[in-house]
Amino acid sequence: MANTQDSNQNNSLKEIAQLFFKLGLIAFGGPASHVAMMEDEVVKKRKWMTQEHFLDLMGATNLIPGPNSTEMTMHCGHERGGWKGLFIAGICFIFPAVVITCIFAWAFVKYGQLPAVEPFIYGIKPAVIAIIISAAYRLGKKAIKNNMLAVLGILTLIACLFGVNEIAALFACGFLGLLIHFAKSSMASANSVAPLLLPLFFAKINIGSLKILLTFLKVGAILYGSGYVLFAYLDTELVSNGWLTRQELLDAVAVGQFTPGPVLSTATFIGYQMNGIYGALAATVGIFLPSFLFVLLLNPLIPKMRQSKWISAFLDAVNVAAVALIVAVCIEMGKETLTDWKTIAIAVASLIVVFGFKKLNSAYIVLGGAILGFLLSLI
Repeated sequence: MANTQDSNQNNSLKEIAQLFFKLGLIAFGGPASHVAMMEDEVVKKRKWMTQEHFLDLMGATNLIPGPNSTEMTMHCGHERGGWKGLFIAGICFIFPAVVITCIFAWAFVKYGQLPAVEPFIYGIKPAVIAIIISAAYRLGKKAIKNNMLAVLGILTLIACLFGVNEIAALFACGFLGLLIHFAKSSMASANSVAPLLLPLFFAKINIGSLKILLTFLKVGAILYGSGYVLFAYLDTELVSNGWLTRQELLDAVAVGQFTPGPVLSTATFIGYQMNGIYGALAATVGIFLPSFLFVLLLNPLIPKMRQSKWISAFLDAVNVAAVALIVAVCIEMGKETLTDWKTIAIAVASLIVVFGFKKLNSAYIVLGGAILGFLLSLI
């Protein structure tokens, strides 16, 4: 009996490793597209959890520091394989991006320029928009449980499109949902308490692998919102202190944009510039370690949060807001990406495939977009 259980657990962990390593290789387009691909794989295809629970995890993840999509991989791994699954999912998702980024960093140091990958990214971006739209549609159907939640979602979307900070919009929507719940019923009970996670602050430090580790550990512990907020933190921590030039930071940003997986792999590139392979390793461990700890603490609490009526009302509103954020990102990506007939054609073709062939793996959508982008760039 014990051998059978061990065998089943090993199979689950292997499945987790294979899935998130694959996603780490093909997940282009930023956090919204990563979450869309995860939803397609773990909810729609593998049925590891219900769409409602996936939404709860997504909403809760938006409330803690760290890269949202990477933390979602950890939540998914925990659901399938416990704490071992959490670490395996997170590491396997991060690993391809870190290796690819290290290769780019080495090439940049050696040759002074980055490889030409723009023609492929040209086609991947509109294809990713189709994947995001598909996931937002499916998640939205589950998140919008009543007309009031629909209104809250629309208000959040409008706020984000007008430039309101995404975290501020998320919390505001959650508290509005809470107020509406209180207005409807005076009976509310608090059955659980969310953890209060205090970020670590370190004094100003000098360069060296240990110092790089501590700097990026600090950033990873206080980073809120999408991974793109990372660049503002790094400008303050590194450029302002003279450890990195702004041009080097911009080069790192470029690498983060066109490599798959979490955009926080930018830290790997920066660490390599500062202290070679050891600096890259130190920066990578530092930036991602807090997320593993936050998710490990948060994941077991989410079902208990659902048992409390007032926390459940807050979470419902946050879930709708999270879907609205995905839609807002999709709209902004569309404005930046769909700039000519070629990108529009790729996006339309991808949408037709996504909604017409619902069982098709999103990896093929990304690959097809890359090939179309390369071919159309030759015209």
